[in-house]
Amino acid sequence: MITLITGGARSGKTRHALVYAGSKEPKTYIATSEGLDDEMRERAARHRAERGAQWDTIEEAYDLPEHLRRLHGVVVIDCLTVWLSNWVLRAEDQAGKQIELLCRALRVAEADVVAITNEVGWAIVPDNALARRFRDHSGLMNQRVAEIADHVLLMICGIPLQVK
Repeated sequence: MITLITGGARSGKTRHALVYAGSKEPKTYIATSEGLDDEMRERAARHRAERGAQWDTIEEAYDLPEHLRRLHGVVVIDCLTVWLSNWVLRAEDQAGKQIELLCRALRVAEADVVAITNEVGWAIVPDNALARRFRDHSGLMNQRVAEIADHVLLMICGIPLQVK
């Protein structure tokens, strides 16, 4: 089962994903951000404490497919947009390939996957070429994952709207 939860920043996506995961066991949370500064490290520590001990946490900025192939139970990925930005900044020419590898892994995952992503295309057109390309990669990724997802939810103001 693949569920994609999308929406804007601070729309309640993560909170809803954790509740949506329900009572399935084991519970794994994959954090795709890197603690590159004090604010991000503090945020990660706060979120880990909020999730509690019932969640195993994997910090993985790049190799999501490898984890998806081996995990069971329920997996929350937070978030695909940050994962994609890691790849775009590391090797933008690999973004399309990485999206394809992600989709392949999602199709064969034995775990129930709840993937969080952002709707970055709803904002203003970015003022630089890299940001515009990232927006385009992100829109493509979201379309590809939504296509194979069993459920797609759009979070608006903390309210989930079923899209698929």
